[in-house]
Amino acid sequence: MRFMRVGPAGSERPAALDDDGVLWDLSEISADIDGDFLAAGGLDSAAAAVESGELPVIDDPADGTGMRIGAPVARPQAVICVGMNYAAHAAESGSEPPTRTVIFFKHPNTIVGPFDEVLIPPGSTKTDWEVELAIVIGTRARYLSSPSEALSHVAGFAVSNDVSERHYQIEISGGQWSKGKSSETFNPLGPWLVRPSDVGDGSGLRLQSFVNGAARQNSTTSDLIFDVAQVVFDLSQYLVLEPGDVINTGTPQGVALSGRFPYLVPGDIVECEVDGLGRQRQVFAQALP
Repeated sequence: MRFMRVGPAGSERPAALDDDGVLWDLSEISADIDGDFLAAGGLDSAAAAVESGELPVIDDPADGTGMRIGAPVARPQAVICVGMNYAAHAAESGSEPPTRTVIFFKHPNTIVGPFDEVLIPPGSTKTDWEVELAIVIGTRARYLSSPSEALSHVAGFAVSNDVSERHYQIEISGGQWSKGKSSETFNPLGPWLVRPSDVGDGSGLRLQSFVNGAARQNSTTSDLIFDVAQVVFDLSQYLVLEPGDVINTGTPQGVALSGRFPYLVPGDIVECEVDGLGRQRQVFAQALP
């Protein structure tokens, strides 16, 4: 079962895509897929309603060619990111693999739909792509006693593109990466939110990215330095994770920062994919002041 939000930006409605490709309207259950819905066990309730056949069907391909697909979770309070969580990416960034989780934040309003246009900031010359496994929190997590508790606080997983402006992030950052991470549209998310019961604990999932059809990143979440459980556990020691919060778990090697590929320019097309979580596609365009 895959959960999604469809419709115009700001007016999305919740939906569920079953294994037969039928798109079910969840509006009778909830106005949206948000923190309150997740905290109340809404995904499991929605899945049960779909399986009973008691909900209306949306007549749409749900693949980005028809009705717009929004981010699969509405209005997250926080977007928390883990940096250098793949050893090979740390190396291409010129850093040693971390011994503790590296944390930074993106502005929550960077979250957009998986097929929405992404805007390159005025004057930017170093806009970069980063395919990532995203965690969506389902219930509040604070001061967990061990990583073994973590998965019970996870509502599901999604594909994330942690778009970055490297000049802002590194050269004029003042030591804080968020400046290079928080431009408008810099976090396409989705197309789906998938429960751990349907995709597992987040390990063993292949991540890939493509620019203008050419392969860029190709790795697996089994190569994470800090896995999903460890990330959620670690974060809970420093902050309270709330339902609907999004955690980007890090990106593998193969980004423009490596020096092996050019940075993005208007007209470029980026595609990101994670096994079991779908594929997203964005056209990059120039933002106007």
